[in-house]
Amino acid sequence: MLVRLLRAYLKPYTSSILVIVLLQLISTLATLYLPTLNADIIDNGVVKGNTGYIVSIGGVMLVVTLVQILCSIGAVYFSARTSMALGRDLRGSVFGRVQSFSAREVGSFGAPSLITRTTNDVQQVQMLALLTFTMMVSAPIMCVGGVVMALNQDVPLSALLLVIVPVLGVVVSLIVRRMRPLFRGMQERIDNVNRVLREQITGIRVIRAFVRDTHERERFEGANSDLMDVSLRAGRLMSMMFPLVMLVVNLSSIAVLWFGGHRIDSGHMQIGALTAFLSYLMQIMTSVMMATFMFIMIPRAEVCAERIQEVLATDSSVVPPATPVTTTTRHGVLELRDVEFRYPGAEEPVLREITLSAMPGETTAIIGSTGSGKSTLLGLVPRLFDITGGQVLVDGVDVRELAPDLMARIIGLVPQKPYLFSGTVASNLRYGRPDATDEELWRALETAQARDFVEAMADGLQAPISQGGSNVSGGQRQRLAIARALVRRPEIYLFDDSFSALDYATDARLRSALSRETREATVIIVAQRVSTIRDADRILVLDQGRVVGNGTHATLMADNETYREIVLSQLTEQEAA
Repeated sequence: MLVRLLRAYLKPYTSSILVIVLLQLISTLATLYLPTLNADIIDNGVVKGNTGYIVSIGGVMLVVTLVQILCSIGAVYFSARTSMALGRDLRGSVFGRVQSFSAREVGSFGAPSLITRTTNDVQQVQMLALLTFTMMVSAPIMCVGGVVMALNQDVPLSALLLVIVPVLGVVVSLIVRRMRPLFRGMQERIDNVNRVLREQITGIRVIRAFVRDTHERERFEGANSDLMDVSLRAGRLMSMMFPLVMLVVNLSSIAVLWFGGHRIDSGHMQIGALTAFLSYLMQIMTSVMMATFMFIMIPRAEVCAERIQEVLATDSSVVPPATPVTTTTRHGVLELRDVEFRYPGAEEPVLREITLSAMPGETTAIIGSTGSGKSTLLGLVPRLFDITGGQVLVDGVDVRELAPDLMARIIGLVPQKPYLFSGTVASNLRYGRPDATDEELWRALETAQARDFVEAMADGLQAPISQGGSNVSGGQRQRLAIARALVRRPEIYLFDDSFSALDYATDARLRSALSRETREATVIIVAQRVSTIRDADRILVLDQGRVVGNGTHATLMADNETYREIVLSQLTEQEAA
């Protein structure tokens, strides 16, 4: 999975990679050549007392060193650029894929996991690419070259490498095999820490209101401790690796000095050759240690690559039409015909046999107990989900055939949990229509009963809005979200319990103003509050995903027991009449 991902995303940078390999090859060959020159200086210069030879060969060593340094700098430069570009492209691909997801896929992965996959997981793969270019490319060249140069110095002494290299390979492979599942556990626990932290930051007011600080601290401590435990276990394995590698390296140096000393004493080897052999041994060991460090990174990067690939390989259940409809002849007509929706793997559908016809100038309300499927039904119209049976028609065209930009112009959705983006009041209101004038913004704010509090802000339309709208109250957030929908002036308005945070007086004024503003549009309102929907032209009563009532408030009060129970749970008999 990791190799396939890197191959796909590094393909555009093939030329840069070839430059990196060439520079690393020259740099490594220069590094390998230096011990031979040093041995030559010892044997032919120092031992014989030839100062001129020492100076001339020393000059060659300086030139070789300069080439090695310049090539190393160039290799690191191109490596950094290529690996950073890889990270940028991966993040862009993951973000783009997530943007195409429907609510079903987002819910399946979970927001904390998607954040981790886009940031931490991509960073791990990016770091692996950087280390591969800077270390792993040169490691095999140095290892093979070191063996060849060591053989060139003394063949019998090189027999020690037949023992040293396999021992190192066995030590590294045994440890790496145990590290891979631990790294997967680390990434999963990072997801969990992200989830808990995100919940606590988002719900800080609820935590304070219910004095649950201690409980939340314990939750975070538990998630944090789980991550620490797995990290410690992985860290212990990592801490074992380097001492074991160094033990093999040091024992190898002792063995070389022992056997090399005997060969010098017998006249089969020169002092310079032994010095060079030790240098090549250290270079071979260094290359193995570099590879060892890479082996530590690879298991974690493999896990991260798998998690990234899971996102990239997931297709959205809401697929744009191959030949989209870009214009319609009717305006604001919404029809649902025997609509059914079920989640993947569910035994029973959430919605079934839903039929509805809503026309321009009409207000249709949907009410029902919690979990009856009201919000899910509303989400089928703008294709937050795709139906699994029946048809949803807008202006006589199946929504699955409408062009996304046309659907966005026709439908204005105010979700159950309105979200405001960091910026200003004006930037939020213009989110769906950037060319809206200030006059149109103020008009929408006045209709949404938000003009007073926006005017009271120091900067008016330019007043700052924090991420999620955390610096305004719940009711203000809802009214700004309603104003945002009004600015677009769609043909169909979908209000998903969008008045729940308003007091009764503000709710009444807003609905009165909305009726004037949307008199030529189709309005669908989902609500729990009976007073919000009692004046609707049509009320749909849902129960366990089915329509159990359809009519006006008066007819349903007389004929529908489910609706009557909901109304009388909020109002007295006299108030409901």
